[in-house]
Amino acid sequence: MMSQGLHLDLVVLAILAAFIAYSLFSRAINRSILTLPIIFMCLGYALAEPLRMAAPQEVLDEGKRLLAEITLVLVLFADASHVQFSKLRQNWKLPARMLLIGLPLSILLGTLVTFLVSPEGGVAMALLTAAVLTPTDAALAQGVVTNSSVPEELSETINVESGLNDGLVLPFVLLGAILASAGMMQASTDGLARDALTQIVLGPLAGIATGWLVARLMDLAQSRRLIAAAAEGVVFVAAAFAAYVLAEVIGGNGFIAAFVAGMIFGNSYRHNIHFVREFMEGAGQILTMSSFLVFGALLLPDGLAHASLKTVVIAVLFLTVVRVGAIWLSLLGSGLKTRDKLFLGWFGPRGLASILFTLVIMDEFDFPDEAELLACVSMTVALSILAHGLSSTPLARRIGKR
Repeated sequence: MMSQGLHLDLVVLAILAAFIAYSLFSRAINRSILTLPIIFMCLGYALAEPLRMAAPQEVLDEGKRLLAEITLVLVLFADASHVQFSKLRQNWKLPARMLLIGLPLSILLGTLVTFLVSPEGGVAMALLTAAVLTPTDAALAQGVVTNSSVPEELSETINVESGLNDGLVLPFVLLGAILASAGMMQASTDGLARDALTQIVLGPLAGIATGWLVARLMDLAQSRRLIAAAAEGVVFVAAAFAAYVLAEVIGGNGFIAAFVAGMIFGNSYRHNIHFVREFMEGAGQILTMSSFLVFGALLLPDGLAHASLKTVVIAVLFLTVVRVGAIWLSLLGSGLKTRDKLFLGWFGPRGLASILFTLVIMDEFDFPDEAELLACVSMTVALSILAHGLSSTPLARRIGKR
């Protein structure tokens, strides 16, 4: 027992050393082709076997679920809080096309592709797979979003889309998981639509109430100089989880609530919300590192073990035909050049949201072909981390030379 405890301590020490090393050399790493997701996915994969030997499986399962829920709540709240309605009025057409047309098209095309490649899973599993693999991750496209060579219209569009699509796709993930689970258990679908509708309706209501109330209270505290600067980040974290818990109490979906609360908070709060950015760049980055490390250590090995030609084909099609095709169709008539449409279509990397959705739904639901879903997500995210991470800087420079 002592030997196992010492083994776990050494693994944890190696992980903390990696966190420190990355932070120390972060500026130099940002100038290279390496990215945070690439580094910590590979590190996690290297530590997969030592980690499994050092801790019981139930402890690892409970830990990854807790990490997934915490990270997903904060990411949804933080991403949504940065989307300002006032700015969207000036540059809303491209993001609106990609979110209102491109996102449903991605889910529709993804469902069709998955069902055609793997029909034995059924339509419900195809829908669930498509929904989980639709949201994009701005962390994998930082080389594009922050590159001054990229036209502001394109970088802002990628930023807004990645900030909103993970929250907008949540109802589809929930619906797919419920239908797939009900089909497996051969359960009656009576009340299924009602339960899903209840979660989708009450979740936003909890988010609206929490986001607006906390914003008003913070404005009042700021105006009267009652709140210390260090406490602003505490309010941000507490507000995100308050929305989640309130929704769960009244029967809504907590993740949808966190997303809506962030959007309402960001647009109701009258002062600078710099503390959200500061938190996500500090403590939030540790959660991001941990999530990609957990993906590499606990999901990727299982995904690769169950990978097949079908899962590889699905992964490649989601990163190319499904994503690029859906965005291309959504941007028809927008006036963009062909290279710009392809650029926006390609930079829809799959990452944190897909990982976290998979961890959460696999813990909450039982459905058929879990191993194949895990393999599809693992292959898609791993390929995306490598392909988008390595291509972001070169393509950003190329698009800037128009």
